[in-house]
Amino acid sequence: MAERLSDISIQRELGNLPGWSRRGEVITKTFQFRDFLTGIAFVSAVAKAADAADHHPDIDIRYTKVICTLSTHSAGGITQKDLDMAGQIEVAQQKIS
Repeated sequence: MAERLSDISIQRELGNLPGWSRRGEVITKTFQFRDFLTGIAFVSAVAKAADAADHHPDIDIRYTKVICTLSTHSAGGITQKDLDMAGQIEVAQQKIS
């Protein structure tokens, strides 16, 4: 099982993930796209990366906005798996935009 990270470790890692922020025991980011289908293409790319990593974000789709939220439920908070997945989500976003 993955171990929860310390507050300082989380803050340090978030410094390398522009736009991501901590909200209690999760990290989250809102992505904006030019249209609905581009947002859905992004969600599809995130789903493929998440399935490969066996670590699945909560995804909220709001027309041209997609909110991704990560937490390791089995650890009860934020782990390295969440930060790694956030990095993969950033790569997916760069490929779509």
